[in-house]
Amino acid sequence: MTTVRLPLFPLNSVLYPGLVLPLNVFEERYRAMMRDLLKTPEEDARRFAVVAIRDGHEVAPSEPGMPDPTALPQRGPAAGFGPDPGASFHSVGCVADAATVRERADGTFEVLATGTRRVRLLSVDASGAYLTAELEELEEEPGDEAGALAKGVLRSFRQYQKRLAGARERSLATGADLPDEPSVVSYLVAAAMMLDTPTKQRLLQAPDTASRLRDELKLLRSETAIIRSLPSLPAAELTRGPTSLN
Repeated sequence: MTTVRLPLFPLNSVLYPGLVLPLNVFEERYRAMMRDLLKTPEEDARRFAVVAIRDGHEVAPSEPGMPDPTALPQRGPAAGFGPDPGASFHSVGCVADAATVRERADGTFEVLATGTRRVRLLSVDASGAYLTAELEELEEEPGDEAGALAKGVLRSFRQYQKRLAGARERSLATGADLPDEPSVVSYLVAAAMMLDTPTKQRLLQAPDTASRLRDELKLLRSETAIIRSLPSLPAAELTRGPTSLN
């Protein structure tokens, strides 16, 4: 078992390998994380782990009424996550490689990172300026019939896109515009679908690529049928989702 210790960045969203993650970093605990990442030589990867929050607040209450009107101010690396922060997070996350970490004049940061590989959360340490975690790296196994499943998922995904955009007569992207490697397809589709966080998390922690693709095929067929039955619902409403403050 290969383990690694990395800074931990909890979010109200799921990051997948290969997907880009833009962040607006303004909380002091995450500013401290980024300042430490900037100390890493440019030729080395500036890595941190992203986990989805199961129970807690992405942004800790910083003063009475912010962001929750009933909340009291909280400080420290585990603010907003209770006495046992590890229990507030989903157990499988994704390592992010920060290609850009840019500090603004006001001390906040603009960060652009890319998911690289899945990890399992083993333990969380709240003794420093920000959370760190001991993580087990997870291999991506292909599973049975991943190639055939990926082709089926891509066909269903195009229909889903078509319904979502309300473009019944509009030509869609050809297969050449989409990847054909099964694991890449599985993560791209998982990220692009309008799903709640628990469902996206379930797809992230699927035991292998084929299992993820099978789940996606069922979801795509179900979601496409739902959208088809709601022709009056504007596409803008279907594509409007929460924005991460961090």
